[in-house]
Amino acid sequence: MNISVTKTGLSALCLSLVLAGCSSAPVEETMSDIEDTTVQTVALEVEAETTVVEETPVEPTTSAATVFYFDFDKALLKAESRAALVEHAAFLMDNPRSVRLEGHADERGTREYNMALGESRGNAVKEFLVLQGVSPGMIEVISYGEEQAASFGSSNAAWSMNRRVELK
Repeated sequence: MNISVTKTGLSALCLSLVLAGCSSAPVEETMSDIEDTTVQTVALEVEAETTVVEETPVEPTTSAATVFYFDFDKALLKAESRAALVEHAAFLMDNPRSVRLEGHADERGTREYNMALGESRGNAVKEFLVLQGVSPGMIEVISYGEEQAASFGSSNAAWSMNRRVELK
């Protein structure tokens, strides 16, 4: 018992010495230590030159929606999604590029089921684009299932925001 009290007292003494050693003394600042930091400006006259500026190509875009929503437990395209996808298909035919379709689901159902549902939704969008003439090799489908929610919560409004495919 006597040894443990001595060890505790010795530990407390060492801790207080360390803490006392860590304290710092206040530093006095005087105005004489501060240098003059004013900046002087000079007016320059520059002669206008004619220079040729190379234009960087502007990436063409489309104004159609890039998020397509689905009904609960369905992978069927809605009419408004089809209209936007027709516009995207025409754009991709004129401006070939790779696109990624990211399928999502709401939180209901098992993880495996939601991954499969997200993939089915992505494949439904891909099939529609291919039927419009887009090369299937330009389209990649990825499913995130319920993992990347657009809206958090357990309500119909939140769930409806999460049942989607995003075109990127």
